Amino acid sequence: MNEHYNLYKTELLDRVMPFWSKHSIDHEHGGYFSCLLRNGDVFDQDKFIWLQARQLWMYATLHQQLEPKQEWLNIAQHGADFLTRHGRDASGNWYFSLNGAGKPLVQPYNIFSDCFAAMAFAAFYKIKEDEQYAEIARTTFANILSRRENPKGKYEKHISATRNLKNFSLPMILCNLSLEMEHLLDKAVVENLIDEIIEEVMEVFYDKASGLMMENVNADGSFSNSFEGRLLNPGHTIEAMWFIMDLGVRKQDDALIERAAEIAIRSLEHGWDEKFGGLFYFMDCKGYPPQQLEWDQKLWWVHIESLICMAKAYQLTEKPKAKHWFEKLHAYTWKHFKDPEHAEWYGYLKRDGQPLSTQKGGKWKGCFHVPRGLFQIMQTLEKMNAPVNYQKNHTL
Repeated sequence: MNEHYNLYKTELLDRVMPFWSKHSIDHEHGGYFSCLLRNGDVFDQDKFIWLQARQLWMYATLHQQLEPKQEWLNIAQHGADFLTRHGRDASGNWYFSLNGAGKPLVQPYNIFSDCFAAMAFAAFYKIKEDEQYAEIARTTFANILSRRENPKGKYEKHISATRNLKNFSLPMILCNLSLEMEHLLDKAVVENLIDEIIEEVMEVFYDKASGLMMENVNADGSFSNSFEGRLLNPGHTIEAMWFIMDLGVRKQDDALIERAAEIAIRSLEHGWDEKFGGLFYFMDCKGYPPQQLEWDQKLWWVHIESLICMAKAYQLTEKPKAKHWFEKLHAYTWKHFKDPEHAEWYGYLKRDGQPLSTQKGGKWKGCFHVPRGLFQIMQTLEKMNAPVNYQKNHTL
């Protein structure tokens, strides 16, 4: 796997990041464009808060962890200024989307705007130690925790008295966000939160009978025999498992890392399309037709997050299956998602692996999964020559 290091590094630094630096910066109104055609042309100027925050995080993280480039600092500052001016309502909740000039379009119904804003400003504070950025991150994080039991609040459309479900997405994100926020929080708060979210992810949503992770369970953790309760999202599970492995490193917990790797491999085996290759987007745990009509599409983030997970699993456990799956995912992903003519990667494929759309960004895809994945894998491959005993040698 070490032979892939230069490939991932070159793709990140020579193709993907220059694409976003060249095409996504809104020099008139601030912030970033995410709706970009195959060649980088802007086709819509609306701005989605979670993508604004993800791009700020990406540039701040590269500046702090890879190389202190003035260009990256400037682009991060550009995003931080825009979000500080326009991102929140009067109560401090982060909108879902704004128009190109920064006027609110969609109310702050989606807690993931807050999650990625907290993550972004926590990262930006590391390279620009202005207390206002730390305070934005801390107050946003406190708001997230206060909304854990009812993330959408008044915007929730389901009638919980009839079917009260818990969703996997927020506990999954908190696995990663707890580490991203650690330098700004009280140690006891972090320790308690980490233990809580590990318990929730690995016990409440994990189905022992199938070895799979449910996307939704009843409020008491039991199975719901419904469209939502039978829903599987292999990509979510596998992404969550590399977050859990990072927490395992943080806690020096071999057993947790081993279990996370096994669950991820099980999800890969279950979610792989044996006819065309690649991972299904959605599945029904009983084999019924999923409610989502896009269930058989192949998505960029699912495959990139799976590559990160298998790289980490092999680096930390030396499981042969992890190496096998990394190579299998690498071959599929680089063949089908990488654009042979233009920089950045396709986001959406048909089941047979042909591009469903050639756009490079939009409402859901921005400067995040591809560059973060390339960077995470590059970092992990660097560690392959180091001893596997992470307790003595491995740091996040």
